[in-house]
Amino acid sequence: MPGFADSFWSADYAAGLGVLFGKLHQGVQENRQVMTIARMRAEAEEVYGQRLADIAPTADKITGGFSRDDGASTRKAYDGVRTEMEDAAKSHRKIAQSIRDLVVNPFARWCDAHESRIQESQDELQARIKAHDRQAEAIKKLRSTYFNKCRLVEDLEEENKLAFQDPETSPKPATQVIPEIMVSENKEVEEDDEEVYEIGDETYQLEQIKKILAHMLNTIQIGETKVPILGTYLNTSAGSDIVEYLQRHMGTTTVSYAERIGQDLVQNGFLRLVGNVGNNFANSSKLFYQWRPKAFQLSGVPEKKAPMARTFSLPTSTESGDNSPVVGVMSEYLAGWNVLNNQHPNETPPERLRREAREADEKYKDGVRKLDEMRCELEEAIFVHLRFLERCELDRLKAIKTVILDFSGTIGNVIPSLQATVDHMVLYQETVQPLGDLRYLLENYRTGSFSPKVVTYENYYNKVDEQTFGVDLEARARADKKRVPVIITTLLTYLDNHYPNLDGDEARRNVWLAEVPLAQTHKLRAKINNGKPFSPEVLSDFDIPTVTSVLKLYLLELPDSLVSSHVYEIIRTIYTTPTADATEPARISVLQQTLSQLRLTNIATLDACMNHFTRLIDLTSADEQYIAALATSLAPSILRPRTETSLTLEEKHAYRLIRDLFAHKDAIFSELKRMSSVSHTGSVTSNNRPRAISTDESNRRAHMEERQRALLEKVGGRSRATSPAPSPRHRRDRSVGGAETRFPIQTSPTTTTERNRFSGPTKRASLEVPDVTGPVPVHSDVNGMNGDVKADGESPASSSVAEKRNSLNRNSVRFERGRRVTPAAAGTPSTPTVGEEKIPATHGVQLVDAPMDD
Repeated sequence: MPGFADSFWSADYAAGLGVLFGKLHQGVQENRQVMTIARMRAEAEEVYGQRLADIAPTADKITGGFSRDDGASTRKAYDGVRTEMEDAAKSHRKIAQSIRDLVVNPFARWCDAHESRIQESQDELQARIKAHDRQAEAIKKLRSTYFNKCRLVEDLEEENKLAFQDPETSPKPATQVIPEIMVSENKEVEEDDEEVYEIGDETYQLEQIKKILAHMLNTIQIGETKVPILGTYLNTSAGSDIVEYLQRHMGTTTVSYAERIGQDLVQNGFLRLVGNVGNNFANSSKLFYQWRPKAFQLSGVPEKKAPMARTFSLPTSTESGDNSPVVGVMSEYLAGWNVLNNQHPNETPPERLRREAREADEKYKDGVRKLDEMRCELEEAIFVHLRFLERCELDRLKAIKTVILDFSGTIGNVIPSLQATVDHMVLYQETVQPLGDLRYLLENYRTGSFSPKVVTYENYYNKVDEQTFGVDLEARARADKKRVPVIITTLLTYLDNHYPNLDGDEARRNVWLAEVPLAQTHKLRAKINNGKPFSPEVLSDFDIPTVTSVLKLYLLELPDSLVSSHVYEIIRTIYTTPTADATEPARISVLQQTLSQLRLTNIATLDACMNHFTRLIDLTSADEQYIAALATSLAPSILRPRTETSLTLEEKHAYRLIRDLFAHKDAIFSELKRMSSVSHTGSVTSNNRPRAISTDESNRRAHMEERQRALLEKVGGRSRATSPAPSPRHRRDRSVGGAETRFPIQTSPTTTTERNRFSGPTKRASLEVPDVTGPVPVHSDVNGMNGDVKADGESPASSSVAEKRNSLNRNSVRFERGRRVTPAAAGTPSTPTVGEEKIPATHGVQLVDAPMDD
């Protein structure tokens, strides 16, 4: 049964936790209902006992009755009934007190503590989620800033390239004379004399402006204005004085129109604002405007200038300038005064843009690292709290079971006559099943399994050398120049080398099923999540289960599952077809065609992983129970739907796919190897890259229906029922090497002939890249093992392998990349054809874990 830690996850973390805390708060209300029943029953018993106790005194108030007959039998019966009433009152009061002491008071204290624990967990997780969301929003802004800076740098570089190109020659004849326009100096003087000024709604000639400025300078009050730090400004007038002059002498009817005229004076260079930022004109007695030299020159009014006077005496020979209080203070103040606030004074605009792009890149990187750390810490906290909350919920259900038992006991111990009621209550408490209720909660309210969503650093120039986890599998493999990413091969190789050090096959099998704390897994993840190949010595500080856990975490954090979610619907159709179990060869054939749609990197990586697991199962003699547990553990890492829903949570298609990969690995991957090699050869011949899977969803429903019909036809037996791939003829149950090579990593099975060729002393690891300085093999199998090369460059087994392939191509019908390939006609060379295009019989590059050509 899955627990809380595997059931209440969602893409934004908050949705799944919201469902869980909703159910937990519902449990808090259930506690209150149980406590209310117990408290009100205690009150009812108390009231009932009090009413029973009131019966005898009320009857005694009647005089002249049984009190006069001391020895009558009726008197004795009356006294017995009266005594029973008093005893019953005492019993019911005792029941009420027992319910309060044994049920209400302790359960009320426990309920308060339980509610407090639930609320504290919810508050802490909400705070962490909010901090994570804020950092995610900040990352979006930093990424946008970084990309904008890079675009500006690119635009500047393009402008520089275009700016310094040689000018293009004109196509017109060189003898053509370009007319020139001659402007005389007198014409320029006349244009200067005819200069027109627009002030307000009127236009004024130069002579009119001279008269207006002379009248203004002689009429408006002009003085001095002191500004802190900056000093004293001469020839200044308040804004209110200028507006008052304009209203009196220039006929401005409103203050706004007067302010517009003042703004025109500022724009024409006659006034400027002092002591404030900007250059706007306003009607204010606190804003002062200085008349500029241009106004005095045009008006002819003499300008008042500051006198040449010293404000302090020069230091004498006995007093240095550094010791002078005025010189020392002013020099220190001016030394730290940066008017332009420019930390890079000699920087050119291109250098500034590049520097800002680098700074934005660093901030973006730091933000992504911080977000990744926060996400890891959030997931660790969620794991801890989910396990804690699961124990709390189980304890609550057990507490209710105990409360019901105690509640029935308080009544049963006092009143045997209520034994039937007590028996019913005991039956009720026996029907309470805490584990069953917990399973019901998980089955009906779980929101999703653990599927972390990594926010990766997106380099503007498409580099992937900053992160390893969360990066697309093919992009990671291209950066590593390998068909299988280096992190997977390194982890699997490390596990192969350390399996012999474990104590027994049971310990070797359990490393894949052990529950590793997420914090420990994240600690190893942080050490190798740098986008660079890492040394196996880094893994020596951690135990083997942590290494297996970080491999599963790497597959979980991929943007898309190892078997892409694009084929999830096809795999669902395969396993939901009624004849899927009855016709196993047909199902395996359809699985081959479906997996052939994956990218070569995904196929090679899946082959390497499946080879590792099947070797582990065979060499440790794992039973059916372990194989089922291993497939269940690996299912989320191998195949996930694009969007997880309540329906996909209950589906077991990924589990069944892994079981088929375990059972038929040789048949499936040998066919995939053949199909991919032929497809790659055809693509090399036509100089075309294989197209990626389209993400166009416009005709998705029509395509899905067509694909389902085709699959039903294949599975139903209307197409070929067997795979053309050769059946496996040998199954190696024991390793040919020593203890250090007991669990080799291979991306494809090897035949008996090939394995015998390499049983000599010169062997290499299955994922080792061939030495480029040595002899070059003619044929390379998918598993990376090469045959010996003769002196003339021919492999000793090349002829037999070519003969087998030719016979296979000549006598069988195949599907290559989803298309039917017809056999060659009789009497012609055995070259397979696809349509009208011939494909050479020799194979090109196959799924070899070697440096990539592209």
